[in-house]
Amino acid sequence: MKMKEAAAELGHLLVFAFLFCVGAFMVAPVITDVTMAALCPGQDQCSLAIYLTGLQQAITGLGALVVTPVIGNLSDRYGRKALLALPATLSIVPLAIMAFNQTRPYFYAFYIAKTLTAMVSEGAMMCLSLAYVADKVPEGRRAAAFGVFSGVCTAGFVGGTIAARFLSVSSTFQVATLASVAAAVYLRAFVQETDRGASLLREEEASRLLFPPSSSPEEASPRLPPLRKAPSLLEMATLLTSSSTFTRAAVVTFFHGLGETGLQTALLYFLKAQFHYTKNQYANLLLIIGITGSFSQLTVMPLLAPKLGEQKLLVVALTGSCVHGFLYSIAWSFWVPYLAASCVILSILVGPCIRSIVSKKVGPSEQGMVQGCITGISSTASVISPLVFTPLTAWFLSETAPFNFRGFSLACAGFATVGSLIEHCYEYG
Repeated sequence: MKMKEAAAELGHLLVFAFLFCVGAFMVAPVITDVTMAALCPGQDQCSLAIYLTGLQQAITGLGALVVTPVIGNLSDRYGRKALLALPATLSIVPLAIMAFNQTRPYFYAFYIAKTLTAMVSEGAMMCLSLAYVADKVPEGRRAAAFGVFSGVCTAGFVGGTIAARFLSVSSTFQVATLASVAAAVYLRAFVQETDRGASLLREEEASRLLFPPSSSPEEASPRLPPLRKAPSLLEMATLLTSSSTFTRAAVVTFFHGLGETGLQTALLYFLKAQFHYTKNQYANLLLIIGITGSFSQLTVMPLLAPKLGEQKLLVVALTGSCVHGFLYSIAWSFWVPYLAASCVILSILVGPCIRSIVSKKVGPSEQGMVQGCITGISSTASVISPLVFTPLTAWFLSETAPFNFRGFSLACAGFATVGSLIEHCYEYG
């Protein structure tokens, strides 16, 4: 019932998110082969490709760290839809370049355009959409709604991956471009602007008059005062240290982001070097991740979140994330990564749990700001992680590795995720 109610309230946003993710993720199975073909033709190992990918992730993360909280705060003032148009439009540009040609000069043009536009499009889309969800859905159903939204995004990931599985490389970029254009048009035509939580605030005030709030520390903790201008780094730091809940969420988000970004940095190149994966095998792996993740967010989270609560569910999700990374690192056969991918059924719930926890600590008019800050923390990890894991991956995949453990960087990413689990268990326990 909660899932149906959330879907009914957010229908047009969910369609937009699905189309956006289809376009954004359709190129994921082919981008490694395209990069290797442009930079190191005919090779299964390419340090230049690994370093360029890591540099792109670091620059994108640094840009998102600065840009996303500002965009989130501006959406609190000028509207979610108005600001969502920015990432929806910018995401079209790099895809259109590669849809035209995949030769080396066009690859470099794509690389630069993708690096610049991703600073806005990747983090801001999720931040603004979650703020939109928070505007529309009351606190009691917000965890389920966040799960539904994330599940639809993952379903878009699955749809894009299935399409890539059966398309040629050039056709993949062309179809991805069309999907991104369709997302931008649908946003403009059908998604309605929210009142930025004004109606929910009136309902909450009426509810408090009829039913006085509980005196429990979690519920009685004060909410943050509203911020009325674009936030500085000092204001964001003040926000994250103003409550133990925010501080814990920031630390967990950072260490989990460090591990997950490290995993993303190393995994596809590890599979290429270790098992000679091709586009179709990448697509099969991503399909398992996408289908499992979508099922988890659309069914598991709406069922478990009301029973366990976000705090306990976060422990379970972080445990799955740790197992996820370690299993990849010790893969001894081509099928083991497929098994490791099934752990996504738990690990993918980390983000929605954290987003729901912090969402309940601020008023409706500050949702964009707080979601932007959490995205900014994740982006900080995305800056640091490639600086560590890119040279580590290149080193252990090369002939000069100090010992024979090609998955060493993946194991290190798993240990970073263990740090987030220890922090949450220590504070929560």
